[in-house]
Amino acid sequence: MDLVLWRWSTVVQLTSLLMVAGFFLVLARTSRRFEVRAWVLAWLANAIALGITAYFWLVQPARGFGWLTGGYMGFKIAFVLWLLQGAWAVGGPGSEFLSLRTIITASAAYGVVCGLFIPSIAVMGVVQHLAMGLLLLGGALALGRQWRAIAWLSTGLCLRGGLALVEAGAYWVDLNPNGAFAPDLGEQAAWLLASTSSFDAGVEWFVALGCVLAVSERAQRELALTNRYLLLAQENLRRVGDRDPLTALDNRRTLDGVFQEARPAGAAVLFFDLDGFKQVNDLYGHAVGDACLVRFANAIRESFRPGDAMMRYGGDEFLVVAPGMERAKALARVDALRDRLDREPEPRVGFSCGVADLAAGGSPDAALQAADRAMYEIKRRT
Repeated sequence: MDLVLWRWSTVVQLTSLLMVAGFFLVLARTSRRFEVRAWVLAWLANAIALGITAYFWLVQPARGFGWLTGGYMGFKIAFVLWLLQGAWAVGGPGSEFLSLRTIITASAAYGVVCGLFIPSIAVMGVVQHLAMGLLLLGGALALGRQWRAIAWLSTGLCLRGGLALVEAGAYWVDLNPNGAFAPDLGEQAAWLLASTSSFDAGVEWFVALGCVLAVSERAQRELALTNRYLLLAQENLRRVGDRDPLTALDNRRTLDGVFQEARPAGAAVLFFDLDGFKQVNDLYGHAVGDACLVRFANAIRESFRPGDAMMRYGGDEFLVVAPGMERAKALARVDALRDRLDREPEPRVGFSCGVADLAAGGSPDAALQAADRAMYEIKRRT
């Protein structure tokens, strides 16, 4: 009966593992992530190990126990190492758990040593499951602060590691049948070992689910981060688009937003136009003309408050919207601006300025047109 249960349990687990391995092979074709490739190798190694087990229990070969033992234990430990490799990568510590060469070398060496020195199935069970349990539990704990990011997978690793230690204990009971343990415990251990592959299959499906959820959660985090970067880039592009590249003042694209903020409390609207700017370009060249525009923009910044909106309206026209500023104070700042520019070297930067009041709740367009008319009236008289 035990042999029949061993065979049935092993075939069930092998069928389950082939399904899991096939799923990860398909997943690897759509996702080139490192952890997915690691898990493909892990589940393939596990399927090969169970294939060796199935061959042993179905065929019952008279020879080759050492080869079968070494192959089974080598592929089984490779499964654990590749599983941890993927968990480490998806958890994001920033480095590989083990290198490819280390995993292959360690698995091969472990399989060779076990194949040479393991004398029986019971000893193999104690050594193999003890090694698996300690590696899985230790690897899950080594994830540390990354545990939350892959909670399902971390829990699955702990469950699989705990089950492996229980199986190691059952093999230890089976290894000492002559009165060392109570008869009931021996019978329970024998039943557990005969059906162990079924338990392994259930827990390993939980681990596989944890792998899928870990990949999904990491992909979601990366998409959220990418979306945040895109939003920041969009905001930076918007700011660049709203900025005059020569003077570094805002351009007229920001005017609607400025007026929306200033309209509830009212503001002083000042419209500037440089005097004789065409002659500056004709006499000194466009490079000097651009320098005059920059000088004027810098002078505006120094003459008005940091909270006032200052922009290059177009060409040699500039606009200041000063929330809550009275006309008299606005005119005083215009005089200070003119004095500042008069003290600068040639070519002199002169300007005409029209001032209008934007009443609280008033029409921004009307205030802008009034400031524009006032500026042209002053320019006409000078």
